[in-house]
Amino acid sequence: MIDIAALTEADRGRWVEYSPWPSQVERGRIKHWNRHLVFVVYRCDNHWDQFADYTAAPTLPEYLSFVVEP
Repeated sequence: MIDIAALTEADRGRWVEYSPWPSQVERGRIKHWNRHLVFVVYRCDNHWDQFADYTAAPTLPEYLSFVVEP
């Protein structure tokens, strides 16, 4: 689980894994957040250096965890 209150500007672009169920895991990068949701880019045609140009999906922080960059 990611603590939204602890996020800083340094967390923009960090890799996360979304896992609402044990059998489902999807990687993405944090684009931005608000008080309740983290907005994550999950798909960007494998142009991860340009992830900020893609649409981010609102994601509940309890389903996210930080990962080491792939």
